[in-house]
Amino acid sequence: MTEDTRRRCDWANLDPLLAAYHDHDWGVPVHDDRLLFEMLNLEGAQAGLSWLTILKKRANYVRAFDNFDALKIATYTDTKRATLLADASIIRNRLKINAFIENAKAFLQVKAELGSFDSYVWQFVDSEPIIGDGNQAAVREASIAMSKDMKKRGFRFIGPTTTLSFMQSVGIVNDHEPSCYRFKELAGK
Repeated sequence: MTEDTRRRCDWANLDPLLAAYHDHDWGVPVHDDRLLFEMLNLEGAQAGLSWLTILKKRANYVRAFDNFDALKIATYTDTKRATLLADASIIRNRLKINAFIENAKAFLQVKAELGSFDSYVWQFVDSEPIIGDGNQAAVREASIAMSKDMKKRGFRFIGPTTTLSFMQSVGIVNDHEPSCYRFKELAGK
């Protein structure tokens, strides 16, 4: 077995799970509504925690939240909320669990209004990924605009820091370090 000597973003070297996420998922443009919804909620779940904590529990979240099926989540009852609050395999935070449910309702409204969540989130960057290196003003402006609009639409746990993390995770922003091998691959350079 040969050693992987590719240069990654510094944070990806902290744990093998982070490295795998970095290499295969982080910063890759996503246009699938279900995956966008999943990542939006997982980024909200991360608030105050490390991404590694959420990444380790990702499969549990997918299971607990019905594969992030917004139609199902939007109809969760108080009984289902209680079940989620008792589920030690996810972060048992009442506000975050309630946010997933409210986000499902807002997500469905956006889809009904615009046809897809994909077209909604990508409109904040004119449907083209922003290259983060040297373009931080545009990145900040887009994440603030997305956060404000999402809050107006009823999304929860969606401040500018969370929207920025979401945008990075789903490739709306390519914030790989310029020396990272994925930066050039995803920037098409």
